[in-house]
Amino acid sequence: MDIHSDSYKIAALSDQEDVVEVIRQAESEIARMTGNPEVTLIAYEKTDRAGNGSN
Repeated sequence: MDIHSDSYKIAALSDQEDVVEVIRQAESEIARMTGNPEVTLIAYEKTDRAGNGSN
């Protein structure tokens, strides 16, 4: 998969293990609910180029 955006970038969460674990749990639950074992969630964060200035 190749996703491009000037407004968002993939969030760097490598030093936030608690956040990563929440995402893993959500992936597992979505996989269980849908019957699709290949679920991957991707966390994005706004870049400075997002433009509107609100959070």
